[in-house]
Amino acid sequence: MSLIDIRKQSLNIETIYHEGGPRSAHPTRVATACAVIRNPYAGTYQEDLMPFMAALRELGKTLSAELVNALGADNIEVYGKGAIVGVNGELEHGAVWHEAGGWALRAALGEPKAMVPSAKAVAAAGYRLIVPLHYIHASYVRSHYTIGEAGIQDAPRPNEILFALLAGTGGRIHARLGGLAKEAVSVHDGQR
Repeated sequence: MSLIDIRKQSLNIETIYHEGGPRSAHPTRVATACAVIRNPYAGTYQEDLMPFMAALRELGKTLSAELVNALGADNIEVYGKGAIVGVNGELEHGAVWHEAGGWALRAALGEPKAMVPSAKAVAAAGYRLIVPLHYIHASYVRSHYTIGEAGIQDAPRPNEILFALLAGTGGRIHARLGGLAKEAVSVHDGQR
């Protein structure tokens, strides 16, 4: 039996025109691609989660492709990932997404250097996960510290996990707090 049994997927795109200030000529778009799967380890303790992580790599590629198709690889400036584990699972069941989802998203975008930030929780169906996003080439670009939302109304059920990848076309729409600008990134180490 396959470790990956998808019940449903979703793709949501939010367009941000302003946050109360002037309307931007270039609205920011944030896309969230989610998949809800059966948790193969719900209600049990499994010592070795590496096969599950490896099996999830294909799902990471699928969700990454959805984001690239929706926004265009050249337009994506921020990214993040998240997992919501149903209440019969454990946080570690969501942590498998760090490698499977993060590496897939970076590969789909041409291997940017910045780590893919994440959030995860064990929660009931309908929970909304707020996921940190930041600039894909340098984690310290302050204008691009932002968030996206992941969740599906009827997920995760107790024996499921919702995995999400997020990407956006820019940072905060009215960023004006200084710090490293994306145009000033020069070290190319994923941080500065």
